[in-house]
Parts: sequence; structure tokens; C-alpha cells
Amino acid sequence: MSAWDAEYDFVVVGSGAGGMAAALAAHDAGLRPLVVEKAGHFGGSTAISGGGIWVPGNPTLTAAGQRHDPDAVRRYLDRLAGDRVPAARLDAYVEHGPEAMRLLERSRWLRFFWVTGYADYHPEYDGGEPLGRSIEARPFDTRTLGEDERFQHPKTITGPLGLWITAKDYHDLAMVKRTWRGRWMTVVAAWRVAGNLVLRRHMATGGRALIARLRMALKDAGIPLWLDTPMTDLRTADGAVTGVEVRRGGRAQRIRAHRGVLLATGGFEHNQRMRDEHLPEGGRENISAGADSNVGDGIAAGQRLGAAVDLMDDAWWMPSVRHPSGAVIPLVSERCIPPSVIVSASGRRFTNESSPYVNFVHDQLAGGHVPAWFVMDAKARSRYPFAQILPGQPFPKGFYSAGTVHRADTLAELAARIGVPAGNLESTVERFNGFARRGVDEDFGRGASAYDRYYGDPTLPNPNLDTIDRPPFHAVRIEVGDLGTKGGLVCDEHSRVLRTDGGAIPGLYATGNTAASVMGNEYAGPGATIGPSIVFGHIAARHAARVAESGARR
Repeated sequence: MSAWDAEYDFVVVGSGAGGMAAALAAHDAGLRPLVVEKAGHFGGSTAISGGGIWVPGNPTLTAAGQRHDPDAVRRYLDRLAGDRVPAARLDAYVEHGPEAMRLLERSRWLRFFWVTGYADYHPEYDGGEPLGRSIEARPFDTRTLGEDERFQHPKTITGPLGLWITAKDYHDLAMVKRTWRGRWMTVVAAWRVAGNLVLRRHMATGGRALIARLRMALKDAGIPLWLDTPMTDLRTADGAVTGVEVRRGGRAQRIRAHRGVLLATGGFEHNQRMRDEHLPEGGRENISAGADSNVGDGIAAGQRLGAAVDLMDDAWWMPSVRHPSGAVIPLVSERCIPPSVIVSASGRRFTNESSPYVNFVHDQLAGGHVPAWFVMDAKARSRYPFAQILPGQPFPKGFYSAGTVHRADTLAELAARIGVPAGNLESTVERFNGFARRGVDEDFGRGASAYDRYYGDPTLPNPNLDTIDRPPFHAVRIEVGDLGTKGGLVCDEHSRVLRTDGGAIPGLYATGNTAASVMGNEYAGPGATIGPSIVFGHIAARHAARVAESGARR
């Protein structure tokens, strides 16, 4: 009698972009892959994300005419992460990224577009790109999924009458009160709504579109995907991983993995014990936009086998607002609203409000500025969207009842309501207004970077600076949120999980937020979470296939 309930060559645990891409790479290399997913929906955090992919030199960028200089990319990554990430791992990412994306684009379903102008997060660094290198999956009608449509993650944001917009569309639509391009987007939006009503389309964009397209590619390849199948442990023999134990249909099953197991189970953002143990004070409260199923399963499984971990004290931080419904609303474009500042409990600014979100929260945590307050005037509310609230619309009463939003006719009155020194807030705004009139932020350089300016107001001399002078004034409580955790299993350039003594655990691979980030404590650009997850999933599958061909011990 067999000790196994099922046998495959390569078992992928987790169905996010990295897991699905790895399964496709394994299939292309001649292996028989299986994807198991603990949740009842496929896609993990990818499915509820913006879906950007940062992989320099990918075919979409090349076709659009962007020149790819691997040495420049490598210098950029070394500037960002070189002191925390082994050189061989950075080299592998740069070298194999285009290859991983070329394989995906061989599928008839995987189609992307360049989010032109969405700059790298540090375009001013050597090798950075002001026009950006982020791509996004083309919008997709999820009716094409057939029966699998019901197993998608629910939408986190639902547009009126099925309105769908891409990241590029949102960039334009956010300026609906300020630019002709923004006004034109309202016409496009109306056309899309009408098209949905007539054609009864179920359009997805961003991460939902990417995952739906990957799911179709898996179906074409005949790769099985088992939902509601949590991994309970890894199986080993003579120190090598030989398979996984799962629960499926209410019973335990053992699945043989002849060539390896890839852990793509996400981070530990929804495991409060691990947050308390590893994350810094100020970032331990669970205000995460990651998938609810991400509780560190894969990380814990690797550690039980002696795996090393790194970067466990960091996350893909995101300043956020709590919606009265309990939802977490990340603030990306909002921090570029020109007539606004973010202040600490002292009533003072502490960093460039428009900086990349991970950097913003690093500065917030370092100074103990938790919570912080987003202060804006009536111009800001009339001109720009904020936390899913359209320009000109009032904050719902629930925001005020929860103490998330406060409103006053003077800055002194507003300061009293949020508990900061009135004199400090008034002087902070007065100093900021002087910078706005001159067009230069002399304290923190807001608006100097192409990244800052992307979501700014192009009608102003400095797109990120405008005077805060029109009452009523608003203050919104800003929390330390995250998109997932950064720390995880230490891996080598082949995505093999390493033990604490530096040796590889045969047959065990990791990618995505289950692995310690190849970005170190930094963030290269939009999609620099999903991009590495795809690339290192691809690398893992290719390595497993090469080991199979050579007959070597894994």
C-alpha cells in the first residue's frame, strides 16, 4: 500500500501570482505540478492588490520601446538593498526576470500594458527610472472563467454600476476637477458603465485581472488547483522534503512531490502572535490589507525544519485609514494632495508626505509618530478624492463618530480636537504655506522626485505643494497599515530555502512574502512585491526541473 494519496513532480503551496507562475514554469519544463490553496478563493494577496509587476526588461516594456540596461538595474537594486540582500540573489532577479515574463506571455491569456509615468520609487538614484517600469494585466472579463468565476476573491472596491478602472485610469480620474484628461476619463467611465449594462460584462482590473488571467493559463495547461486545501506540514526523508500533508475534503492527505515543494503561502500579517514577536512597536496592531489567510504557515513549516529567517521586523508598510465598516483603506495618491500636511502628536511635520509609502512609515515608526494626522483644507476636499470619497463629497458621519475625522473652522480649533499643540500646528501650516508659494519644500523636498509628482496636481508649479488656507479644515487619523510582511525564509539565488547553518534544505523552495524580501528594507517601484514573487517562483521551478534532469540530490 502506497504511503501517498497522490503524487506529483512539483507541489506549489499557495495560489498567488508567484505560485501560479511557478506552476506554469514547472509545466513548461516538463514537470507535473499541483497547486494547493488553503482558502476557498484563489489568488491570495495578489487578487486584492493593485496587481502591478516590477520586472525590468520584460517583453511589454521592450515592445513599448523602453531600453533595458541590466547593469543600471543592478546598480539601482544595489543602492536599495545591497547591504541586506546577497549579491547572487539580486543578480538572479535581474537575469531571470525577463525570461520569467516571456514565459508568461507565451500564454494566450497573459497580456499586459505599461503604466507609463508611474516612476520607480527612487528614480533619482543611479539606475532609477522616472517613467517607471511597472506593468499591469489588461482588464479581463471574468465570465471567461466559467465555473471558476465564483472562486475569485470578492472585490475590495466596487465601482458604481460595475465601473472598472486601471491604475493609469485612476491617475487621470483623480484629477477630474483639475485637468481635461481627468474630465475625459468621466466620459470613458460612462462609456464603460454603458458597455457593462449592454454586454453584461464582469470586468476585472489590477490584481483580480492578473489572477484571472493566470487561472486561465493554468486551465489551458491542465494544471490542477485544489482550493480549501490547507497544508498542515511538510514530509521529509533523510533531511530532504519529499511532499506535503494537507487537509482536503475533511480528511488528511499526503502528497508526494518528486522534485520539490514551493512555499508561496504569503507572510504572517494576520498572525497576531508573530506580529507581537517580530514587528516593531507602533506596527504590531493588525491593520493589514493582505489576504486574511496569511498567517505565516509556510514560514513556520520551514522553521520546523531548521530554516533561517530574515527581515522579520519589517513589512510592506502602508499609511492607512480605518473605514467605519472596519475595512483598511491604503493611502497612496492621497499623500500627494497639494494643500495638505501630515503631522505628529507634536503638531509638526516629520517627513516628506508624498514619499514612497514604505519609506513614509519607516520614518513614522522611527519617530514614534503613531498615529499621525492628515491635515487639509476645503480646497483639498473639493478638488481631490480621498480614501474612496469623491471630490466635493463630505466625509460620511461614521468617520466622525469613530474619531477618524475631525473638522473645524480654524486650525487652532482643529488642533484642540485632535490633541496637538495649537501653536505648533499653526506655525507648521504657516511655514508649509510659505514653501507652497515659493514652490520648494525646504524641509523635506516634497515634490522634488518624479515619484512624488506622479499623483500630484500638474496644474500647479510644484504638483505637491499648495497653501492650506481655506476653511473648514479637516484632520484624518493615519494608522500604520501594511500590504503584508517582508520577513520570511532565507533563500539562495535558486529560491532554495536555507538552514541556519547556510546549507540548502533539499527539495524546499520559497517565493513571495514567504521568503525574506529580495528588496531588503526598501521598495524598488510599483509591483516590486509581485514581480519578485513571479521571478523567484519561476527560478524555483526551473531549478527543480534541472535537478530532475541531472538526477542529482535536491
